[in-house]
Amino acid sequence: MAIIDVVKYQANDKEFVYKFPSEDLRFGTQLIVSISQAAFFVKGGKILDQYESGTYTLKSENIPLLNKIINLPFGSSSPFQAEVWYVNLISKMDVKWGTATPIQLEDPKYGIIVPVRAYGQYGFRISNARLFLETLVGNMTVFSADKVSDYFKGKVLSSLTSLISSKLIKENVSILEINALLDEMADFALNKLNSDFNKFGIELINFNFISINVPEEDPSIVKLKEAKDLAAKVRIIGRDVYQMDRSFDVLDKAAQNEGGAVGNLMGAGIGLGVGLGAGNQMGNITGNLNTNTPPPPPPLIDFFVLINNQQNGPFDLNKLKELIINETINKDTLVWKNGMANWDNARNQVELTNLFNSTPPPPPTI
Repeated sequence: MAIIDVVKYQANDKEFVYKFPSEDLRFGTQLIVSISQAAFFVKGGKILDQYESGTYTLKSENIPLLNKIINLPFGSSSPFQAEVWYVNLISKMDVKWGTATPIQLEDPKYGIIVPVRAYGQYGFRISNARLFLETLVGNMTVFSADKVSDYFKGKVLSSLTSLISSKLIKENVSILEINALLDEMADFALNKLNSDFNKFGIELINFNFISINVPEEDPSIVKLKEAKDLAAKVRIIGRDVYQMDRSFDVLDKAAQNEGGAVGNLMGAGIGLGVGLGAGNQMGNITGNLNTNTPPPPPPLIDFFVLINNQQNGPFDLNKLKELIINETINKDTLVWKNGMANWDNARNQVELTNLFNSTPPPPPTI
């Protein structure tokens, strides 16, 4: 292979690491490091001399660590072998991210679990070229921007689940109102995620939410909007007036029940024209009639379950018992229910502990 006279790298915005294709160099070779680049001499898998932007004529005083290791002879054309690696330091501003599946979040204002999707983009740059080479690149001769994006995709999405949830709870903001806080959410996410990128010599320089949205046709969204409308109505007309209005609605429906005790009493009250006083009396009567009504059934408990790193559910306790018997889930399976801040092992949930204890072991083999 011919001796190399010039070593340089024409960078682009798609590659962040480039290994020069030849190791046959000589004293007097020109090393060109362009703006927003860093170059390294590597020998025996060890990073030695480092160069910032500029043009260098290779001689013993320019490569002191390499010269010390391989004991280069004197002479302007003496050959030697070493790897030259370039790291691209430009800023990559258009890395897109998005949730592949909806994130199940509890609306802190109305207590309803809704599926949330989010997407946006972020920008990064290599802030510590040597750390980047040593911790992330290894012996790969090229390292693209897409590889950086793929590497951190899981971390970004897993962190966003807790970040969005924490921000909503802290600010007591409904998911229906979250788009008004996208800039604030972006700054919050940027600060939280940067520590993870910094461990590999990478700096996040911007992080944007383009949208946080929910599917309009989802039943949970319908319930959420109804709850918001109800809260607005109570806020506008006042709680006392709203309760009175609801009482009249209940009594009006009862009066339409022909032959019923409440209907007869309501009809008599209307016939006498006693107005509001009759309404109050009917409220007391209906309260007395309902004293023997059994209490409502206990609330159903549903759990979301992480199976093969995929979110499934929600499942009621009967379905969960079936999954336990089939050994689809076990005590270490991650689960989540309404009211939990984060996912946790099934063994830590009282409802599920009872299911595990009541499930017989597999029958002995004959």
